[in-house]
Amino acid sequence: MNILKYKEYEGTAELDMDRCVCRGKILFISDLIIYEVATPTELQQAFEHAVDDYIKTCQELEIEPKKPLKGQFNVRISPELHRAASVLAIKQGISLNEVVAQSVSSFVSPNVDINHNVHVTIIGNKETMAVSTAMGKPEWRNFSNAQH
Repeated sequence: MNILKYKEYEGTAELDMDRCVCRGKILFISDLIIYEVATPTELQQAFEHAVDDYIKTCQELEIEPKKPLKGQFNVRISPELHRAASVLAIKQGISLNEVVAQSVSSFVSPNVDINHNVHVTIIGNKETMAVSTAMGKPEWRNFSNAQH
């Protein structure tokens, strides 16, 4: 589904094949505001008109237009995941809110680099080798004749 944008609002762009119309609704507000036109080229203009009309109507009625997405939402997860996230937040000295914000940020920006530090030790019959990676740069060290 395509999303239309205008001012602080987003709206849907849908094709109704049964009725042969293009339609949509303003997203993320509790009021139901829909728009409908005959062709896709008219849809953005209809959406913008719907937003402007919504704002104007609210002013005439002396009420505040609903703001799309205040930045607050309820999340329901398993108690186990809740506990794990809370413990991790405490260990890292951040709030649970920051854990959720970082997680959502990673979800919506999947191309963000994630860096992990890994240390692996391989012990053989006569030598020990270790590799450490930081920022994806492996460093091998050979500990020949190491005591086991």
